[in-house]
Amino acid sequence: MSDTKAIHARIEGRVQGVSFRAWTQIEAKTRGLTGWVRNEADGAVTTLMAGPVASVDEMLRELNHGPPAAVVRSVEVSEADWQGGNGFEILR
Repeated sequence: MSDTKAIHARIEGRVQGVSFRAWTQIEAKTRGLTGWVRNEADGAVTTLMAGPVASVDEMLRELNHGPPAAVVRSVEVSEADWQGGNGFEILR
């Protein structure tokens, strides 16, 4: 059993124009996660993150709230295949 995991999450609600990507990057880096976050054309935000199971689970709980100006309606999560990488990037 691995002590790391990777997930893909799609966050819907008022999540663009409220610094959601920057907030996600800061929160993920604080937890030592790797991956990326980006805005989608339909107004959602998606992220792929990987790291220690406890840190990923904690970040998922935080994604359900987001930064102060966000209004999160839903977070859809699926397992992901992530071979690592360094850092946590905001994709354009």
